[in-house]
Amino acid sequence: MRNNIVFEGADQLTYEIREIVDIAEKIEKTGVKIVWNNIGDPVAKGEKIPEWIKEIVAETVKNDDKSYAYSPTRGLLATREYIAKERNLEGGIQITPEDILFFNGLGDAISKVYTYLNSKARVIGPNPAYSTHSSAEAGHADAPHITYKLDPNNHWYPDLDDMRTKIKANKNICGILIINPDNPTGMVYPQEILKKIVDIAREFKLFIISDEIYSNLFYGVEHKKLASVIGEVPGLALRGISKEFPWPGSRCGWAEFYNCDKDKDFARYAKTLLDAKRLEVCSTTLPQKVLPKVMSDTRYYPYLAERNKIYQKKSEIAYESFSKIPELIVHKPNGAYYMTIVFKNGVLNNKQKLLPANPGAWKIIEGISETDKLDKRFVYQLLASKGICVVPLSSGFNSDLYGFRIVLLEPDEKKFKQNIETIADAIKEYLKSK
Repeated sequence: MRNNIVFEGADQLTYEIREIVDIAEKIEKTGVKIVWNNIGDPVAKGEKIPEWIKEIVAETVKNDDKSYAYSPTRGLLATREYIAKERNLEGGIQITPEDILFFNGLGDAISKVYTYLNSKARVIGPNPAYSTHSSAEAGHADAPHITYKLDPNNHWYPDLDDMRTKIKANKNICGILIINPDNPTGMVYPQEILKKIVDIAREFKLFIISDEIYSNLFYGVEHKKLASVIGEVPGLALRGISKEFPWPGSRCGWAEFYNCDKDKDFARYAKTLLDAKRLEVCSTTLPQKVLPKVMSDTRYYPYLAERNKIYQKKSEIAYESFSKIPELIVHKPNGAYYMTIVFKNGVLNNKQKLLPANPGAWKIIEGISETDKLDKRFVYQLLASKGICVVPLSSGFNSDLYGFRIVLLEPDEKKFKQNIETIADAIKEYLKSK
């Protein structure tokens, strides 16, 4: 090209959660049956949408012509009024419909949250990271994402000393990201830890981003949102219906802004996000129309409770199997539908191998298998040998730990248990090989 047209942060945009699919599909063509355990799409994994939710959607499509129209840029007023009312009933900070902004899914929201930050302003996030956040943040700054540690030896809780040290050392950090419940670990932030993070943000004059897409999917613990503890610190929470209804194809997410009146720079930043959405006219209308009808239905929260019981049972099955392997660090997740398994230091090397299902499968992953990221080496050999597709922790979640993430979405409990046992047996076989 006459001039360089490549975005400065292009090399930071990675998403191995989906990139591994290309390799898996090639392996599938060699005759290996693939078990997809990489993407958190409940519908794709076979979860059934309740008939009553389908009926609400169908009736809205059939009887409300305005469901086909543009919506206001911020989102439908009635929907924002409903969300604000429900948020305020939970206690904590109070918001108005004007504090809510709809996006075309949280992917759109996350992209804009980082794109429209000053290029020198950085947001520190968790390690392991969720790659949509880490890639978008790194891409906007054209520099590696800055992270604080989630401690695998302490229930995956954040290392607040590490967070504080890095904030002190990097004056460009202006915000703290939390994902609660967390992806990929399934950890739920205790309220006391949330309060301490708010205290750090207050001390260093930072704002907080809380990704709460899984906020109603938790089990075995109490879950509290950022709004319950944020006080007068500026922040925003990101929510949506893709995981809850579940309706990922609706592309319906929103941001709730807190304390814009307390900081003029944060208020201007929030207005910039609104201005950016105005360039697109609006977000998707149909799911906004449906949202209050579904969430206010008396069947909604009992439906979520039943789903949470299923995820909890699967987390127990997986924990029971993996916790018996002494070379692993394993914790039961308490939220979302993910689980992260970590290899202890020193147990992986570049000579370990799994026997591939066929020569063609090995040829596809042979080059990848030579990577210096030892967990990625295991994950791709697992794929070529057993046909199970999981995501490596180091390259998939911007982590210095070696491990992998699984999803708890297989609806057939017997099949789920078989898949877990296959992975566990493969780990044992791999670690014994030389």
